[in-house]
Amino acid sequence: MLVNGRWQAAWDPYQKADDKGNFTRETASFRHWITPDGSAGPTGNKGFKAEAGRYHLYVAYICPWASRVLALLKLKQLEHVISISVVEPFLTDFGWSFAGVESRHVSGATEDHLHQKPYLYQLYLLAEPMMTGRATVPVLWDKKQNTIVNNESADILAMLDHAFESWAKKRTNLRPIEQLDQLNQLNEYLYTKLNNGVYRAGFAQSQQAYEAAVEDVFDALEALENRLSDGRRFLLGLHLTEADIRLFVTLIRFDCVYFDLFKCNIKPIRDYNWLSQYLFRLFYDLKLGETVHFDHIKQGYYSVKALNPNGVVPNGPNADITISNQEKYHDH
Repeated sequence: MLVNGRWQAAWDPYQKADDKGNFTRETASFRHWITPDGSAGPTGNKGFKAEAGRYHLYVAYICPWASRVLALLKLKQLEHVISISVVEPFLTDFGWSFAGVESRHVSGATEDHLHQKPYLYQLYLLAEPMMTGRATVPVLWDKKQNTIVNNESADILAMLDHAFESWAKKRTNLRPIEQLDQLNQLNEYLYTKLNNGVYRAGFAQSQQAYEAAVEDVFDALEALENRLSDGRRFLLGLHLTEADIRLFVTLIRFDCVYFDLFKCNIKPIRDYNWLSQYLFRLFYDLKLGETVHFDHIKQGYYSVKALNPNGVVPNGPNADITISNQEKYHDH
């Protein structure tokens, strides 16, 4: 946590809680937008024009919020336009670190390619020397102005889908205008009930808060299973949208992390027929599995001492992508 430009205390996974023990997620600090002509977006200042090679992403493979940005880059084939640095999955007393800083290392983490800083929070201080707040991923960095554009994944999804369309090797509109109202409502539902719901369960500080969160999570999973039971390929029908990315990053982490560590253990995803088929379709057919790093996910989550004091990492499952389930999927 940064307070007036100084690191104040060891990283705390619980962030805030209300008087009933409910986990409360803090808001993002930087909300500028990249636009095709550099004009101001819905929030923030103007001057951030879409240009190939100008922007850099800082991500963590463990993090679902950062991973949905990686999924979008994969789907639209924009990897050649925006460079990437990857932090280690372990959260240190100083938050996210880059490869080689701590004694532990997981393959795939990188150095800070732009500034060679050891910790992510130091990049926040480059952008705002007197910052107060949390240093989170993803971070979208502007190499030209040498500052942070945005650290809210929902904003980054929207701007990358629109502003960089001319560089996309695959023209996939993930926010179709004719479905935008429906999409925004679904996105909000997914965030409240499921994407953040698993965190509300895992970091609940009272039995009441935990039970309310778990109820939300499994109500949402049952509703999504029912939605997909009509045979539709994606959440809004025949075509992939941003909502599918938002759901994918939570589903792929569910059985290997959220089920046990976050106490969301009423029913695993592998026991949902339609959700399982849907997950395999995204993982294999759309190749989103190439953005998933299970070693980072498991090593990272199970390193959170508040949830797992001894740091023991279970051997399985690694997403429940098994031969039997693949056969079940291909039989339909």
